[in-house]
Amino acid sequence: MKNLKKRYSIKIPKNIQIIYCDKKNIITFMGPLFTKSLKLKIKLFLIPASNLIVASQVSIEDKSVLRIKDIKKIQGTTIAKIKQILIEITHTLYCKLNLVGVGYRVFTHENLVNQVYLKLGYSHLVYFRIPSRIGSHCQKFTKLFLFGNSSYDLLMQTAAQIRNCKLPEPYKGKGILYDQEKIILKKGKKI
Repeated sequence: MKNLKKRYSIKIPKNIQIIYCDKKNIITFMGPLFTKSLKLKIKLFLIPASNLIVASQVSIEDKSVLRIKDIKKIQGTTIAKIKQILIEITHTLYCKLNLVGVGYRVFTHENLVNQVYLKLGYSHLVYFRIPSRIGSHCQKFTKLFLFGNSSYDLLMQTAAQIRNCKLPEPYKGKGILYDQEKIILKKGKKI
């Protein structure tokens, strides 16, 4: 146990319960918001005295199939997924989008909760349906908040799809931007 590296270990908060099935290689995390499971490709060591999870280099599959280099990749990926699950089950995730440009607006639909429509300088309005597990809120006409605690990947994918409706252009900086995003503007033509 002493030769296991520190970067392949995770300290678990006290408000999270863990169930680990060694035969099926599934680990389940029960947090204050909801429960999430993960199918594993390597063995894990649970140390309940110090609330640690340590990923080992022992693979479940045959060693001839996986080389040592591949096992290290899987080990790092497993630790990253576990960290992401711990964040998802303890906190509500959010993403904020800013609409920059003259006349760029976002409106929520009165009848449909999961739908927003965007005015982005086109001759028509752009309708966008937000997945049911993600909530949306427009505080101002130029700001859109997306929030949810189901999946970080789903939240960021939805934000990227909305941003893809009008990408920020490099000359004037108009478009849909993330909250802390900065655009480096290019110089225009000089005569």
